[in-house]
Amino acid sequence: MSSFLRNLLYSLRGFAKNPGLTLTILLTLALGIGANTAIFTIDYATLLAPLPYREPDQLVVVWSKIQGFHNGISAGDFTDWRRENSTLRDLHAFTGSSFNIASKEQPENIDGRQVTTGYYTMFGRPFFLGRDFLPEEGVDGKNHVVILTHKLWMHLGENRKIIGQSMRIDGQPYTVVGVLSPGLDDRGNDQLAVPLVFKPEQLNHDFHWLLSIGRLKPGVTVQQAQKDMDSVALHIAQDNPKSNKGWGVFVEPLKNDFLPSERKQTLWLLLGAVAFILLIACVNVANLLLARGLARQKELAVRAALGASRRTIFEQLITESLLLATTGGLLGVGVGYALLRGLIAIMPEGTLPKEADLTLNLPVLLFTLIATTLAGFLFGSAPAWYASRVDPGETLKEGNRTGVGSGRHRLRQSLVIGEFALALALLAGAGLAIHSFLNLLRVDLGLRTDHVLTFFLPVPDSRPKDPEKIVAYYRQILDRVSAVPGVTSTSAMTGLPLFGAGFGMPFTIVGQPAFNDPSMRPNTGFGMVTPDFFKTFGIQIVKGRGFTDQDTAASVKVAVVNEEFVKKYFKGSDPLRQRVSVEQLIPGVTKLGPAVEWQIVGVYHTVRSGGFRQDRPEMEIPFWQIPWSTAGIGVRTINDPGTMTKSIAAAIHSVDPEIALAQPRSMEEVRDLVLSNDRFTLILFVCFAVVALVLAAIGVYGVMSFSVAQRTHEVALRMALGADRSRVVTLIVREGLILAGIGLSLGLIGAYFVGRGMQKTLYGIGHMDISAFASVSLVLLFAALIACLIPAWRAASVEPMQALRSE
Repeated sequence: MSSFLRNLLYSLRGFAKNPGLTLTILLTLALGIGANTAIFTIDYATLLAPLPYREPDQLVVVWSKIQGFHNGISAGDFTDWRRENSTLRDLHAFTGSSFNIASKEQPENIDGRQVTTGYYTMFGRPFFLGRDFLPEEGVDGKNHVVILTHKLWMHLGENRKIIGQSMRIDGQPYTVVGVLSPGLDDRGNDQLAVPLVFKPEQLNHDFHWLLSIGRLKPGVTVQQAQKDMDSVALHIAQDNPKSNKGWGVFVEPLKNDFLPSERKQTLWLLLGAVAFILLIACVNVANLLLARGLARQKELAVRAALGASRRTIFEQLITESLLLATTGGLLGVGVGYALLRGLIAIMPEGTLPKEADLTLNLPVLLFTLIATTLAGFLFGSAPAWYASRVDPGETLKEGNRTGVGSGRHRLRQSLVIGEFALALALLAGAGLAIHSFLNLLRVDLGLRTDHVLTFFLPVPDSRPKDPEKIVAYYRQILDRVSAVPGVTSTSAMTGLPLFGAGFGMPFTIVGQPAFNDPSMRPNTGFGMVTPDFFKTFGIQIVKGRGFTDQDTAASVKVAVVNEEFVKKYFKGSDPLRQRVSVEQLIPGVTKLGPAVEWQIVGVYHTVRSGGFRQDRPEMEIPFWQIPWSTAGIGVRTINDPGTMTKSIAAAIHSVDPEIALAQPRSMEEVRDLVLSNDRFTLILFVCFAVVALVLAAIGVYGVMSFSVAQRTHEVALRMALGADRSRVVTLIVREGLILAGIGLSLGLIGAYFVGRGMQKTLYGIGHMDISAFASVSLVLLFAALIACLIPAWRAASVEPMQALRSE
């Protein structure tokens, strides 16, 4: 029998004799390894895994660039890029859209895309049924074809003969030509795609509304493509100086579906948090194994006296550690899977890109194996080293009394100190996340979120775009909704409060020097609203007036701006004496019209948007002066707005039976949606911090319990000489709190660096948040106090004479 197999069998017999200790170690390891497995699965799928496309390293995103920022692209730029570049084998454009599809009961609104023909072929996406769009289907008149996701195909009845059949989309017949394979494309919001066809008026360079993805030619690098596209952009700017001066191009590898940098940082921070948990778990297990090693000193001394070398004893104990780690790792995979399912269930929609495949695949299992092996060596090396250095003669002389070497005692104390330092760093992260979230909840949103229902009306692109007809349509919609019992006010708007005004538009202030380079003009949020917008959302007009029904296309063009706009652009001057010039947005036309001057007649209290973290300048104009074909609707109600969705939908369908209400939500739900990612991060940090707190408390409890057991004779002697129980309790508790205090002092250094690492994800908090750090330190000290009191009371309950007789 090999020495490894012999050590393995011996380890199994030893663990069977101590089932309680073995179970404690395995559960501790399973928790630490499981948490790491779950979070690494998310990080790997999102940040590290190759994209699930054919030759993903050749895929690039091509952006327009202005003032150093990425931007969408114009149809004119796209067609010129496609024609003039020499480094891209494919270049495709797409844009998001929403579609009304006919159903048995009532119209449904679903998200989808318009894509250039050959888009799915470039990615190498397989089809469950049918095919990709053909080149000739990218021509107006032949573009009434549609590709469905597998999820939508199942929703529509799983008809395997659907290819070639017709379905009504936005009131028009479309022929189904393809159904995508299940999986990747089902995870996104988009459920169908139609060909992107450019009308002649859309082929301009000044309306940026598209995104583009390309594939490099074989052997071409991203740097070469960037140089090539720079020369193309320069040529376009020379030919179109009015629209393209100052605009550039940025080429970058396709990664993570444009995941925001703050979210990437959060994912890495969470991986660091669970790594702390695994370290704390390893420290706990090391302490338990040290205690077990002390209890086994006589056994190991006998083995040494019978000829076992130090190496043999070390190998035996390392084998035991690796066996524990391997078993804990196997349990950890199960715990990780369960945690992953739970995280997916509570994860806000859109947190991760659709390319993220959250499964326990081979790289994840390899990570778990490495983490398990390292954990085994980490928590097993020190106990094995100390145990292998046992002096058989001295140990056997001591008989039944087990001595504790000063070095080993210092190691156990050091482990507890390190455990508390790690726990404080992790709890500090949770404390910072809690404080940041509370700050966000206290932000003045600038509006009332109670009793307001919001939704969008996705009017089909095929509808008339005549401004007078759009105004008549929305006046009729608002009149019908206002007549519903329980409705107090209604409004149409192009954006949605807390998300933004709807458009981002460059502007100039009339009377100020013109910009030589149009691309250097300032930018503002820009939206159209009906007169009751401010009343419906409870937004205060702080100066001047709002809009009235008399602000129509025939009257003077007026606008209101928010306080942030005034603060940023009109400091020291009266905003009501200012005019702003903005190029006109024309319904149904993806081209900016001539500049229009808007007289500012009012200033409204700034409404937060974009995650509540900063104020943004915004400008609103009357919807009746410049209407937009697709708008959102806000409805203030007397009762719970959720209970009125059906009656409001019925009122709208009485005007337009083909329109579905898209994304109906109360403003309370909108607020929660904006905060959902912060809330999700908070929940994770708090959960991991609680685990770290429990493990740290268990660690100090274990050390103090073992210390008390080793000092039974000393405690009994003290009590026999007159020490009362409170003095004994104080002595033991003080020892544990000193260790915890040292650990907390060292942990403050780690907490500072955690604060620096989390800075971009926090709101209203600096690197050192004294209140958060003090709060979590008190929580840890309280946990240490409780963990010390239990063994202290047990020690104080010893009968002195009985303990001395047993010694």
